[in-house]
Amino acid sequence: MSINTFARKEIKFLLDMNQYEELMKVIGEYMNPDKYCIGGKEYGIYNIYYDTPDDFLIRESLSKPYYKEKIRLRSYYSSASPDSPVFLEIKKKIGGIVTKRRVSMTLAESDEYFATRRKPELHKYITEQVFTEIDAFLNHYPVMPKQYISYQREAFFGKDNKGFRLTFDRKIIERRYDLHLRHESYGNFIIGADQRLMEVKISESVPEWLVAKLSELKIYKVSFSKYGRAYTKFVQEQAEKSHIQISGVSIINNQILMNRSI
Repeated sequence: MSINTFARKEIKFLLDMNQYEELMKVIGEYMNPDKYCIGGKEYGIYNIYYDTPDDFLIRESLSKPYYKEKIRLRSYYSSASPDSPVFLEIKKKIGGIVTKRRVSMTLAESDEYFATRRKPELHKYITEQVFTEIDAFLNHYPVMPKQYISYQREAFFGKDNKGFRLTFDRKIIERRYDLHLRHESYGNFIIGADQRLMEVKISESVPEWLVAKLSELKIYKVSFSKYGRAYTKFVQEQAEKSHIQISGVSIINNQILMNRSI
């Protein structure tokens, strides 16, 4: 079992193909491809997001609080088998700083953990700490699988600063059924085929070369959550069908507003 901990800023940009292609022309000068992306390769990321029966976590996130948190199960295989490695992650955002703590196990062990809280064999004290944090989260929030999200990713890290990462995601797919990683990746797209979601992940300031290139290409920061975009789409579709309030959410002028009495 392994653990990873991250604390960084995450800044998002939605690029059209011209912006993406122009930016890629200079990436090689300053960044190296991730070890899984050598030779222009991509890798797949497949997630199950957990939430309460009334979708409290994503509704709270969409209200843009100072503090928010979410839990998800992530695989790099589609479809995953019972012995495939998966990562159970808690991600928190406090102000503009994102922290992520995760533990790895097999898919079968994750099923057992969610069903009974029986943990895989632990070898590290820090792993026990993360599981204590996850247990506390699950004791507070009665979560269940609520959203599938997958995408194809290109990733790079700075030649002079390996803590600086740049990722490009495409084919972002969502569904709210067949919520298990043993199923293949399929569903509805939430960005266009000619778009890329770029994320700048850094613990310091954005490098000057990237700031200059973003300005030149008129690439501007956006507020974008994959789970949030998928949930917003779901709520709008349900409201159009039923003309009623869904899961403590109201839609006013195409904006989703959370009913905090839920």
